[in-house]
Amino acid sequence: MFRSLVRMVDQEVVRKKLVDTLKPALLEVNDVSGGCGASYDALIVSDAFEGKRLLDRQRLVNDALKEELKDIHAFTMKCVTPAEWEKRKPS
Repeated sequence: MFRSLVRMVDQEVVRKKLVDTLKPALLEVNDVSGGCGASYDALIVSDAFEGKRLLDRQRLVNDALKEELKDIHAFTMKCVTPAEWEKRKPS
């Protein structure tokens, strides 16, 4: 019998790692894989991104989720500073 070697990644684990590492002013983490933990979308608004290029911001997130990303198929992120969010946020 085939047994999956991929473990599920819990949304709350992803959320906690990002909160602990980046101290976001706003964080939205959504499992877009139908609840199986394989794909996530995230909006992260954090002062930790201040003065950093997009790639460096994404690296901060990837470093925070290093272990979890081994078991996540897709992770889409929007990484913005609070000032950028104020300019872009929906009305």
